[in-house]
Amino acid sequence: MINYHPNEQLLLLHIKGELPLSMSLAVSAHAELCDICHKSLSLLTNEQTVEAFNIDSFSNDSTTDIDMDLLLEKMLDSTLDELDSTPHRPVDKGTFEVSVKGESYTLPRAFRHQINAQWQGIGKVSRLRLNTGEDKARASLLHIAADGEIPEHTHKGSELTLLLAGEFSDKFNSYKPGDFMLLDENHEHSPKTMSGCLCYTIVDAPLYFTKGFSKLLNPIGELIY
Repeated sequence: MINYHPNEQLLLLHIKGELPLSMSLAVSAHAELCDICHKSLSLLTNEQTVEAFNIDSFSNDSTTDIDMDLLLEKMLDSTLDELDSTPHRPVDKGTFEVSVKGESYTLPRAFRHQINAQWQGIGKVSRLRLNTGEDKARASLLHIAADGEIPEHTHKGSELTLLLAGEFSDKFNSYKPGDFMLLDENHEHSPKTMSGCLCYTIVDAPLYFTKGFSKLLNPIGELIY
């Protein structure tokens, strides 16, 4: 069961096209995994369409129903096409996979234009940077192999984590695929995974490590976040 969701304000900003691409990807991907938020986006899209075009009501005729999946997909595709006009490798929209550390993962369709880089990492932690055209925010796929963890840290800015596959836990809770978590400088944690996990993450400032040898990374945080 998915326990953590984007709030209604984020969903509404997404519908209006007012989120940066990194966050719009997160909301779209979450909605592919979460029936609750998928339905909420459909309702909000209906409401915004009615408001924008001064429509009193939609016809009950099924031929006039709005295909919300298609509408949301076209909105995201338009944003991505504006960011990157270079040709993309054709991808089957039904399935889209990445492989790392001998594991293959099926990704939400929202990421299909974005996987054009290589995995980098040390030990059990691997990262694939995504190009969202933003100066400050860093969007990535983050893979932690089985029995891996991120050292204890807090945040100089905000950190979004969308769990795509597997599981991890910290001192706050245990998380399942689809969980959408926003953290800031008030949160200190050390995510750990027993079986491995794949996440989508956004950070807008370096992590600040608080314990052990990992504190040695803080002076070069600006270079590695």
